[in-house]
Amino acid sequence: MTQGSGTKDDPWQLKTPPNTSDILMYRDETASPPALVCFASGTELRYQLRCIEDAVAMLKAHGDWMELGNADEQKPAKEGTLEAWARSPDNPVGGFYGIKKGLRGRFGNYVSPVLEVLGLAELEHGPRNNRIRAR
Repeated sequence: MTQGSGTKDDPWQLKTPPNTSDILMYRDETASPPALVCFASGTELRYQLRCIEDAVAMLKAHGDWMELGNADEQKPAKEGTLEAWARSPDNPVGGFYGIKKGLRGRFGNYVSPVLEVLGLAELEHGPRNNRIRAR
């Protein structure tokens, strides 16, 4: 069960898709650019806040399940995955949605639970190779 309202004072308390790690997430609309802030294992990651609506639009256009393809920024993302889309020059921001250089990856692992808690997507929760689709 998810707790929190997604604000800095009351962040979402989520789990990664395999339900193995706790993460805290919140919207920071005052940041430049507005950010989706993630705390995972003591590390802060930031993604452009627009990633929520952009990812949902892409998933709706895709129309079926899509692999998450979780990968660190320094590793290549598997083609055809949410992770690959989130760093593609063909996405709406023309590259990484991640804001902090060196920590711009793992989009599939950290953003997908937010899409699920907002009721915008269905997410699998197996030990690996999880997928997502728009609702």
